[in-house]
Amino acid sequence: MTMISKDVLEKDNSARESALRQDYDHLGEQLARRSIAIDEVKARVSAYGVAVPSWGVGTGGTRFARFPGAGEPRHIFDKLEDCGVIQQLTRATPAVSLHIPWDKDDPKALLAKAEELGLTFDAMNSNTFQDQDGQEKSYKFGSLSHTDAATRAQAVEHNLECIEIGKAIGSKALTIWIGDGSNFPGQANFTRQFERYLGAAKQIYAALPGDWRLFTEHKMYEPAFYSTVVQDWGTNYMIAQELGDQAYCLVDLGHHAPNVNIEMIVARLIQFGKLGGFHFNDSKYGDDDLDTGSIDPYRLFLVFNELVDAETRRAPGFNPAHMLDQSHNVTDPIESLMVSAMEVQRAYAQALLVDRKALEGFQESNDALMATGTLKTAFRTDVEPILAMARLEQGAAIDPVATYRASGYRAKVAGIRPAVSGAGGGIV
Repeated sequence: MTMISKDVLEKDNSARESALRQDYDHLGEQLARRSIAIDEVKARVSAYGVAVPSWGVGTGGTRFARFPGAGEPRHIFDKLEDCGVIQQLTRATPAVSLHIPWDKDDPKALLAKAEELGLTFDAMNSNTFQDQDGQEKSYKFGSLSHTDAATRAQAVEHNLECIEIGKAIGSKALTIWIGDGSNFPGQANFTRQFERYLGAAKQIYAALPGDWRLFTEHKMYEPAFYSTVVQDWGTNYMIAQELGDQAYCLVDLGHHAPNVNIEMIVARLIQFGKLGGFHFNDSKYGDDDLDTGSIDPYRLFLVFNELVDAETRRAPGFNPAHMLDQSHNVTDPIESLMVSAMEVQRAYAQALLVDRKALEGFQESNDALMATGTLKTAFRTDVEPILAMARLEQGAAIDPVATYRASGYRAKVAGIRPAVSGAGGGIV
């Protein structure tokens, strides 16, 4: 099943194909002078994919307000259809990551819909950072680290349910992010709070299937503003070490203090075999959840420089999961996710262009200027013809946003899906 008419896709592509082929050939000549085979880079880009979050196709918001968009998904099946559009037009997002209980439904129906749309399921995401209807115990003062044993048990049981749902739909990982922490000095005993978290996390880990991975996610602040239980990559690494070989650290690009060297964190986690994967987004001031590459595309490239380095040298156990995690407050979420998926592919393609032999030589000789210049040469290369040709050859859109707008998809679903109220605040 395709959500966008084949006629619309082919019409838009036909108007752009001739110019694309000229640009691709020209770039190929340029790269050949650098001893780079453009077709090899294109093949690796074509094989790369980043998962989309089910919640990402809805309109986000801030702590103060949310302004709903037209045709917002009503349920998980609408979300999957929107994700199907993104995959159809980019061929860069083959998997969807579900969030429970937001996306809870019959596993057989979920599998059938995903198969119909050519999608698979990525990591499962549990939710113990907000209370749900009918929930017996509140997470206002924590979940896996709560002082009350019954509340911790409830949070553990929810994660075990996520594993069971994931097993039924073919997922192979569970991502845990908690909002636990404190808002005032003295509110919590840091040591006992962390001990309670580890105790609960070990119960979840014990239920993990042998072929699954557990991803724990650190976040410096929010919703707890004085202290957060899993506040940085060091704590996250300790958790992964404490839990066992199937536990890994998830790196969300926005979950760090301003100006933190995220690419070095990535390198450290790779070095010690605990890099589980990424939530890609961008930020200006804090955990802004802005579109990937919209603020600091060079940082994104530097992260991928470390990933390609590990890929090239075949780092032991290197198999990171990649997912977008953004809040789309003023844009069409489908458009933002398509652009972000392409930005991640762009950073990967640019990192593949780095002359690694030359870079290593400059590093060994302490030639700082030539080393950084080697990275800049790759970053400054316009790899758009590679990305667009990869899409064309896979039956996707040369210009996904233009094709999407020409299709009228948003207007069509807006006529089917009821308008959603924007009343009330809170991050969505």
